Amino acid sequence: MTKLSVNINKIATIRNARGGNVPNVREAAIKCQKFGANGITVHPRPDERHIRYQDVRDIRPVITTEFNIEGYPSQRFLDLVLEVRPHQVTLVPDSHDVITSNQGWNVIKYERFLQDVIGELRQNGIRTSLFIETDHEQIERAAATGTNRIELYTEPYASKYPVDPAKAIAPYVRAAKKAEELGLELNAGHDLNLENLRYFKQHIPNLLEVSIGHALISDALYYGLEKTIHLYLEQIA
Repeated sequence: MTKLSVNINKIATIRNARGGNVPNVREAAIKCQKFGANGITVHPRPDERHIRYQDVRDIRPVITTEFNIEGYPSQRFLDLVLEVRPHQVTLVPDSHDVITSNQGWNVIKYERFLQDVIGELRQNGIRTSLFIETDHEQIERAAATGTNRIELYTEPYASKYPVDPAKAIAPYVRAAKKAEELGLELNAGHDLNLENLRYFKQHIPNLLEVSIGHALISDALYYGLEKTIHLYLEQIA
């Protein structure tokens, strides 16, 4: 079974554009789960331009499925996740000023740093996932960090899919097989949508979770949140 974790950052973006508490991100988390989402993802950034650190604290008590927190492992971020104890932490290499995640980890360069961070999280009973590209050497070094999972960065797949789906998916199939050889569990995310998700799911073995935010929340403007979540679940059934 592949799980759908809904990233609700864009709900917070809309709220922050106006101020106040509409739309309410806590209520959005409740509704997403009620409508069938298998998990909730948030990605608090240092400038708190969408999800705020306090949002993470407020959301945690209403999570009845799985809570995934993404982010760069600064000390402030680590303090937050050790406080709220999500089920999974997805470590991303974002610099402080990126609009959205745009690359995977250079694990070869940051292996020791990641080993230390992952060790601390795992000691506290938190599953870890590394945001990573399809390069086999990077995947091999990811396994050496002690991470439970990797999350394949799928923007390159999404951008190439309209032109040549088979060519777009090929490196991801090879990466998934490599991960399996190394005993790594597999997630995926970034720019997956209703057009490209089913094909990705059909070709990637042992895909445990997809994390989707921007496209899903955008589709919800047209279809409504409940119907949109059902549409995405159909793609990975």
